[in-house]
Amino acid sequence: MLFDILRALIWLAGLGVLATTVLPLTNSTKWWIRVWDFPRLHIFVAAVVVAIVAILVLRADSLIIVAIMAICAAYQARKIFPYTTLSPVEIEFAQPSDRPTIKLLASNVLMENDQHHHLIDLIDEEDPDVLFLMETDQVWADALEESLSRYPTVLRHPLDNHYGLIFATRLDATSAEAVFLADDNTPTVLSELRAPDGAAFHFIGLHPRPPVPGQDTEERDEQIRRAATLTEHSDLPVISMGDFNETAWSWTAQRFKHHGNYRDPRVGRGMLSSFDARYPVLRFPIDQLYVTEGIDLISFERKRTIGSDHFPMAAVVAIRGA
Repeated sequence: MLFDILRALIWLAGLGVLATTVLPLTNSTKWWIRVWDFPRLHIFVAAVVVAIVAILVLRADSLIIVAIMAICAAYQARKIFPYTTLSPVEIEFAQPSDRPTIKLLASNVLMENDQHHHLIDLIDEEDPDVLFLMETDQVWADALEESLSRYPTVLRHPLDNHYGLIFATRLDATSAEAVFLADDNTPTVLSELRAPDGAAFHFIGLHPRPPVPGQDTEERDEQIRRAATLTEHSDLPVISMGDFNETAWSWTAQRFKHHGNYRDPRVGRGMLSSFDARYPVLRFPIDQLYVTEGIDLISFERKRTIGSDHFPMAAVVAIRGA
């Protein structure tokens, strides 16, 4: 009787691993399917555990389920492998030179987070040339007013629906605007900036909506796709940064990279998971930085928590071709 119960539980767990591996292959926009793009490492671990338990419990009867778990684990490993230190890097870090560098800081602040001083302290310490903040409502905008006063260009778009934004820069800004790339009233920052030596580049700040109950991903996917093509007719290099609400290994993110000719600094350096900052076991790399040719990456790092459910992400770059 106990053996039958254990066998049923093993098969039930195995079917769960199989389902969560296969469902995202449909590229469906249903939230309950797309959410399984996130825990690929967790599904990989679950597949390995189920296979080991099956061998120990089922012994000679474990061949089928072990084979299925091996296939699932291999597929999940293939998806996450580029985001481990075992993979070759996609962008080599450039050595600092006499060219001027640009420091960028992006953070989803969590609208309900009232620990404004943590972000203010981080801005004071980092003193970024480009600052992109997400989930900013009017309370956040008011709290950051003194910090923002040091920037000659500030774009404020506070909202009380978790999709407000603030963009600030001390660089010469040819343009800076909030644009709407989908029908869900979620703004995206599009800006043309100039480095201190005159080298021009585009900055795109993204924060599309996540797959959650009642919210499928058509609008998110369309917003990310359109963002990838915003500057396709420009000769300027591009930096894209923000909370994509999508993992780096998802097909949406990979399509974004392909259409925009982007490179990902995470490849070959580890996942550098940015969400959820509160729960170490449930963390995923969803706060992204992508750069095109013409951008030399000097550093890319996750900063300390500011009371939000996201870690801030910072980078230092240099622009070629001034």
